[in-house]
Amino acid sequence: MNAVAPAQDNGIPLVSVVMPVYNAEATMERSIDSVLGQSHRDVQLILVNDGSRDGSAAIMDAYAQRDPRVVAVHQANGGVAAARNRGLQEARGTHVAFLDSDDWWDADKLALQLAHMARTGARVCYAAYQRVAEDGRALTMVVPPARVDYAGMLYSNRIGNLTGIYARSLGDIAFKKMGHEDYVFWLDRVRRAGHAERVPETRPLAYYLVRDGSVSANKLRAAGWQWRIYRETEQLNWSRSAWCMLHYMAHALLKRSPVSRLA
Repeated sequence: MNAVAPAQDNGIPLVSVVMPVYNAEATMERSIDSVLGQSHRDVQLILVNDGSRDGSAAIMDAYAQRDPRVVAVHQANGGVAAARNRGLQEARGTHVAFLDSDDWWDADKLALQLAHMARTGARVCYAAYQRVAEDGRALTMVVPPARVDYAGMLYSNRIGNLTGIYARSLGDIAFKKMGHEDYVFWLDRVRRAGHAERVPETRPLAYYLVRDGSVSANKLRAAGWQWRIYRETEQLNWSRSAWCMLHYMAHALLKRSPVSRLA
């Protein structure tokens, strides 16, 4: 991974935002605009075209030509982990955040998070988010706990990938090509940082599009991935893995209630 860039001459943090793109011409402009429209203007948006066959590449290139904050990268299809890793290689910011090409942010998302991190010294920060159906219906609003440590993260991924931001003083790591790769990534971030904190705002600062038949909607497969993370990646013993798995399933059910406040 690249060396961490120092703060800019004006002392304002630069946030590198990594966005994988795969056949996303129908949704990506809303996602891109939500990054470029942040009230915190100092962003580097890295768009990684992961072998798209639609008009995504042309849309990316057009944004890069119009706005110097946008970096357009094209590669053969390698999956979301490979795309995020390529984006991390291009990152030049003091902080890193992620957004998929069908999700979007509130305009104050980064500003609120950076202010909270500066005020508290937290090196990992996350936020509440709204789950949205493809037809635009509001589903669950997920409000994670105000603070989480590694032990708490084992019970459930409190950090929605679209809400997470970390200071690169932690060092960068690569995403692993596996199920729940974002969860494994944030487990590492929280373990290294000691803890992570949620922005005090409990209104949603990000919007997650729930697609019918999406990978994340396949509950049985997701449970299998979770078990393997406990046993193989985190190397927990059987009894602790089972205890964490019970908590994981309980929190998964809570996320489907109208307003989910995860303890």
